[in-house]
Amino acid sequence: MNGSTALPPWLPTAPCTPGHCAAHPVAGPGGPEERAGAVLAVARLTAGTGAVLLGVLLAPAAGLLPAAARLALVRGWTRAVVRAFGVRTRYEGTAGAVTGPLLVVANHVSWLDVPLLAAVLPGRMVAKTEVRRWPVLGPLAALGGTLFIDRDRLRALPGTVRAMAAVLAGGGRVVVFPEGSTWCGRARGRFRPAAFQAALDSGCAVLPVRIDYRPTGAAAYVGDDPLGASLWRVVTARRIVARIRILDPISSTECPDRRALAAAAQRAVARPPLTPPAVPATAQPSAVQPLVPQPPAVQPLVPQPTAPRPTVARDSANLPSSSVHQRASSRSAAASSSRTPA
Repeated sequence: MNGSTALPPWLPTAPCTPGHCAAHPVAGPGGPEERAGAVLAVARLTAGTGAVLLGVLLAPAAGLLPAAARLALVRGWTRAVVRAFGVRTRYEGTAGAVTGPLLVVANHVSWLDVPLLAAVLPGRMVAKTEVRRWPVLGPLAALGGTLFIDRDRLRALPGTVRAMAAVLAGGGRVVVFPEGSTWCGRARGRFRPAAFQAALDSGCAVLPVRIDYRPTGAAAYVGDDPLGASLWRVVTARRIVARIRILDPISSTECPDRRALAAAAQRAVARPPLTPPAVPATAQPSAVQPLVPQPPAVQPLVPQPTAPRPTVARDSANLPSSSVHQRASSRSAAASSSRTPA
């Protein structure tokens, strides 16, 4: 997907590589359970490609529809594309209650991130100018109002930020991946502060979103990974589940500058989700049971001896697990599939 030419030194890079981070499960014990059959994989690839092409054909006509109908059509189409490629989705949070102008920021793992976010939080995407020249997807991105950024021209960055601020000031929504590079999902990059200046200039809130995939490797689109290879990994995975968590908005007025705002959003996205305790299989009901209040058990009125309560240390913070690239982050890496300068 990316050429082998040297990249400008200011562009963010990730240590993730296709061979190390996005390797497809190999054959062996448990292998057949991790792969889809060839017939199913080809059917998924055909259905997904057909859904994308259908969107390209309908895009000019969709532009004539009212805004509400057009957004509903975009949501339905992007969900259909993801589903056609065999990806199951889980959306968590209060996306329906979020209104008004918003700068939506998310971690970046895969090309799947774009339709997943568009399905629940449609807005003006920010992408590199190379995307405009992609076959099929380039014209579709342009018709969708994507804001293209020239990664090789650092002087063009303020103009892109002003364009973002203008969209937000007009009541629109802008979606950006501030890591500036795709990461494999096991590790994450630092949120670059440039895009957050648009939220400060327009006075709008920032909405952090966390995206996770299981299995992570099959969905990751990193380094010099060709798009065709990534598509084949996705359709040949037995099952990919994408979990999209819509987090609480962050007011831009609460942070003194763009760096503080970027750091606050990064902390929110990096915070691991709360996992409910496992329930034994024997205790799981076969159907969802209504929550009926039960009367409290009657306790005998027998005086109990009081004993001093032991002092228990408070639990430590639920910190994210250490990155698989913790030791490799200082090394130079291959070019990532999607980058935005800071």
